[in-house]
Amino acid sequence: MINTIAAIAAGGAIGALMRHGVNIAAVKIMGHGFPYGTLTVNILGSFLMGAIIIAFAQIFQPTETMRVFIITGLLGAFTTFSTFSLDVATLFERGEYLTTAAYLSASVVLSIAALFAGMAIVKGFIS
Repeated sequence: MINTIAAIAAGGAIGALMRHGVNIAAVKIMGHGFPYGTLTVNILGSFLMGAIIIAFAQIFQPTETMRVFIITGLLGAFTTFSTFSLDVATLFERGEYLTTAAYLSASVVLSIAALFAGMAIVKGFIS
């Protein structure tokens, strides 16, 4: 039990730091005004989730500690639904309705597409 909690906490700390790094880089590269960082981490995290889940199911079985470190801790903290929700509300409150709709649509569609892409790529490597 302690190993599981420590693994989740360690993965979460790393994932949160990675997300922060992507957010800082996104602002430096693309500026403020649109949540590029959150969009990036959610798409990338979804891609990684798809790839890792297939790898875990068909290539190797990780220990429970490794699985929760990566899936629950690292990817759970790297991706962020709460920040995505706040970003949608902020854009909407600013009256940027088209931007809100574009962000909402892009986040959902691209994240799910990225998950399927990650799955397909790993399946392609193992077949």
